[in-house]
Amino acid sequence: MDQLRPYQDQDFAGCVALWQRCGLTVWYNDPERDIALWQQSDCAEIFVAERSGRLAGTICCGHDGHRGWLYAVAVDPDIRRAGLGRKLVRAAEDWLGRQGILKIQLMVRESNRQALGFYAALGYAFTPRAVMARWLELPSAPPEGDVLPPDLAVAAGRKTTLQFTVTYLEMTERPNHVAVHPPPRTKVALMRAHTPTLDFYRFLYNGIGEDWNWWYRRSMPDADLAALLEDERIEVFVLYVEGVPAGYFELDRREEPVIDLAYFGLLPQFVGRKLGPYMLYSALEQAWSYEPDRLTVNTNTMDHPRALPLYQKYGFQPYRQEQQTIPDPKLNGIIPG
Repeated sequence: MDQLRPYQDQDFAGCVALWQRCGLTVWYNDPERDIALWQQSDCAEIFVAERSGRLAGTICCGHDGHRGWLYAVAVDPDIRRAGLGRKLVRAAEDWLGRQGILKIQLMVRESNRQALGFYAALGYAFTPRAVMARWLELPSAPPEGDVLPPDLAVAAGRKTTLQFTVTYLEMTERPNHVAVHPPPRTKVALMRAHTPTLDFYRFLYNGIGEDWNWWYRRSMPDADLAALLEDERIEVFVLYVEGVPAGYFELDRREEPVIDLAYFGLLPQFVGRKLGPYMLYSALEQAWSYEPDRLTVNTNTMDHPRALPLYQKYGFQPYRQEQQTIPDPKLNGIIPG
């Protein structure tokens, strides 16, 4: 039989042990400090659940005078899927309702599919919002070498901009290359995507560019990107391997007789399979079929280290370099951190 009751001082050790088992403790959240603040507030309450005489679950609920929030929702992993989590959430909802709160919110990492499913089953719905945070003070120095979430990185004084070198390259004559074929025993298809859907294009762009800080198209509003992709002078060619999208290149013909190889890349799982030379050769053949005066491309020091040598190997010559600085897209939310 489950017993739900308000937190008592003697529950501290059991709560911390449970939170550690459930993976809820991190270096920047001190359980002793959090519990003390919750206990001091008239706008918060902690509930614990006992089963067979031992602490088996917790939930903290609080409100800001307008919205209710749920925190530290934990159930002993050995007894999950037996209804205790639901009882804890309902108890917190009842308490918030008695405080006159009409709406409850919570934050869940998008990668935590199990938790998202749990709350969806209880009637909670996904509400897209940009969640921003600022630390007034860090409880301690971050561990050295840790990759920090954006808010912690800013608070810790970590660098918030990216500095890189852009190399601009050009080709003014069609290269005399021996035809490059796909790797042996690899079934490939290269097809133009006429007016690709936004979802498909963002799948390619985001998947290829996440490791290399491709930020520009991520930040474009849907309407602007859709208008760009509808332009017949923007040509997107998708490489398929065994029927699966593997990469793409994009030719920008809006400034003909100059054609720009605007984007070129492979999804991470297809890097290192000798597909890059075949795709670049195909891109050059397509571009030169229009008989341009000049073909251009650019790359930077955030890109794959083999990008610049590959472009040069296939005939591009550098003609200009420049230094650029941008806000780190992983800290301003453009690229997930």
